[in-house]
Amino acid sequence: MYMADEGLIYEILSAVSEIPYGKVATYGQIAKLIGREKNSRLVGKVLSVSDWYGDFPCHRVVNHMGRTAPMFRDQRALLEAEGVEFLSNGNVDMKRFRWEI
Repeated sequence: MYMADEGLIYEILSAVSEIPYGKVATYGQIAKLIGREKNSRLVGKVLSVSDWYGDFPCHRVVNHMGRTAPMFRDQRALLEAEGVEFLSNGNVDMKRFRWEI
């Protein structure tokens, strides 16, 4: 697995830290925010190991449809605790809770 250098990792995590409480962003939004719009999968890989680098609100990042990460069991509960609502299909209500940058 390719992993980014620490500078890029902290750039991604810094962008994630900007997501407001009660909002979500997509992997693609974070990639675009750091000037790497084609690297949304890299953003996901970095977020999967973010615990190694500190405490970041990675639970606020979902896919473009509002689906949570399959291996992140607490993600939905963390988002609901912030007031984020989910649709009947289990995805975040992106129309209401997507962070508009």
